[in-house]
Amino acid sequence: MSKDYEIVIGLEVHAELKTATKIFCSCSTAFGAEPNTQVCPVCSGFPGMLPVLNKKVVELAIRTGIALNSQIAEYCCFDRKNYFYPDLPKAYQISQYALPICLKGYLDIDVDGKKKRIGITRAHMEEDAGKLVHQGDITTTPFSLVDLNRSGVPLLEIVSEPDMRSAQEARAYMEKLRSILLFAGVSDCKMQEGSLRCDANVSVRPFNQKEFGTRTEIKNLNSFRALEKAIEYEANRQMDLLEDGEEVIQETRTWDEEKQVTKSMRSKEEAHDYRYFPEPDLTPIKIEPDWIEEIRKDMPELPDQAQARLTHLGLSDYDAAFLTLTPGNMAFFDECVSKYGDAKAVANWMMGELYRLLNQENIEIEECLIKPAHLAAMLKLIDDGTISGKIAKTVFEDMFSSGKAPDAIVKEKGLIQVSDEAALIPIIDDIISANPKVVEDYKNGKEKAAGFFVGQVMKATRGKANPAIVNKLLKEKLGREI
Repeated sequence: MSKDYEIVIGLEVHAELKTATKIFCSCSTAFGAEPNTQVCPVCSGFPGMLPVLNKKVVELAIRTGIALNSQIAEYCCFDRKNYFYPDLPKAYQISQYALPICLKGYLDIDVDGKKKRIGITRAHMEEDAGKLVHQGDITTTPFSLVDLNRSGVPLLEIVSEPDMRSAQEARAYMEKLRSILLFAGVSDCKMQEGSLRCDANVSVRPFNQKEFGTRTEIKNLNSFRALEKAIEYEANRQMDLLEDGEEVIQETRTWDEEKQVTKSMRSKEEAHDYRYFPEPDLTPIKIEPDWIEEIRKDMPELPDQAQARLTHLGLSDYDAAFLTLTPGNMAFFDECVSKYGDAKAVANWMMGELYRLLNQENIEIEECLIKPAHLAAMLKLIDDGTISGKIAKTVFEDMFSSGKAPDAIVKEKGLIQVSDEAALIPIIDDIISANPKVVEDYKNGKEKAAGFFVGQVMKATRGKANPAIVNKLLKEKLGREI
């Protein structure tokens, strides 16, 4: 990145709201059904069909607004956003433009230990379009199929202020927003299924210039990595153009994951291009203050509240931020700590071994076979000397793959730690007798010699010797600290 330019970033995030039926009809929103099996005359755009608003959509939008510290509008209304595309059978999308449901919110992010507040301009309800499935390649005649199962699925579009100044800040914002939506229970945020998508508006300007540069929009970024990489590439592309004396063109671009570049799609539309006008088939919505307060009282613990609670337990800001990425993390942590009181030990095992295995298998914490009670029981086995910390990693991997309780695994595999001095002394004596040169090195103060003796004892006992007892006995035998 050039030191002469500042990057300006705003994000438009589309979150699919967690309802059983669509926003204006009773068709299912379930993911993965056969194409065009969850459609009706309303969501497939038959002429003369009238939409009926799903109240749950409004409730989830209000819940989101509260979670994002927004003003909830007393009145809001729907508008028609007109454009032609094969997956939009009505040739317009029912959205909100002039009077959205949420205004002037914010969320706080932390990047490299620096906290920053990102403003949220608005959040508005709208219906999703369908999906094009492209077939064929350059060797055949390409064609596209239309699946309208997604048409009419309820979305909340959340538009940030252009407050982010790096790709890292944009990623942190997106991660924090996802966490808030998950904790608030308004969306499942499964980016791989398209229920959380992001468009990034990117521009650059010379430092100390007040006016924004010409922005481009990068469409449909569906992973945190893609968001970060696309912004970095696009910002560098724009800076290179300006350095060469060329202009940045306002346009919509797409991210090519394979080539790791952004590509031009079309010129950027403005609001007037969509010919917005009030939706005539839906009346304005009056939102009663009592309903807002009722929803507010029913709000669950949100990430910032959970982080504050975790830091009071003695965890670092980093640990607390990690554990509050998803409600699943927090539920696992809380249940485990309720059964085993050392919060830091639980956090270390979750952030280390548990997430290593989850990432390795590409599954969520709710899907893994280890239960919080299993981790708590294993930590107690370490504390009471039944197993060592090293053996615990073997036990943990077995718990992860089998779902068995730790005591059952320890018993089945004979992993109980050897703490009996009478059993360890002959082993230590044999190792000392067999390695006189290492004994001499040890007495001359060579640190590696001490590690050699401990390692040989652990090898002879297949890792089951109690390290503290081994160190004690070696000290007695060899005459100094290990």
